[in-house]
Amino acid sequence: MPNHYHARIYVTLRSSVLDPAGTAVESGLQQMGYQGVGNVRIGKYVELNLTANDDDDAKTQLDQMCDRLLANPVIENYRFEIEQLAEMK
Repeated sequence: MPNHYHARIYVTLRSSVLDPAGTAVESGLQQMGYQGVGNVRIGKYVELNLTANDDDDAKTQLDQMCDRLLANPVIENYRFEIEQLAEMK
């Protein structure tokens, strides 16, 4: 019987990739008086529910989703957290 999962996915630029949006936010914050702010990086956060046979299958599906659509593996890293749900919401 398939299991239901909730996943939280975090996508960030690799440290070697320039982040112009992060630089703009950092500059804006400093102009607002937050002088202690530095090294701002902008990323993405995704939540989703999925059905899988087991934890390993859920992790495999999430890796594929991230590699194929949610992240650009050339310039971005991703990580995810999953929890099994009692029932699909």
